[in-house]
Amino acid sequence: MKRIAALLLMLPLAACFESGEGTHTVSEYLGNDALRADQLSKCRDNPGELAQTPNCRNALEADGKARLQRMNKALGG
Repeated sequence: MKRIAALLLMLPLAACFESGEGTHTVSEYLGNDALRADQLSKCRDNPGELAQTPNCRNALEADGKARLQRMNKALGG
């Protein structure tokens, strides 16, 4: 009975969390250009709400690393 009561009390809390795509790592964004571009587009479209989310931060970090890799390759490194 106590377990059922605890479950019923915790159920409204589950509604507070977004069920979304999950958090992607920097490596995942670095390896998938389309995923990174899509996430960066979402972040730039709504920076007030999304700028400090883990996905936006990871996509931005991956974008910086990808740019450095492209510059290094262009310079022959």
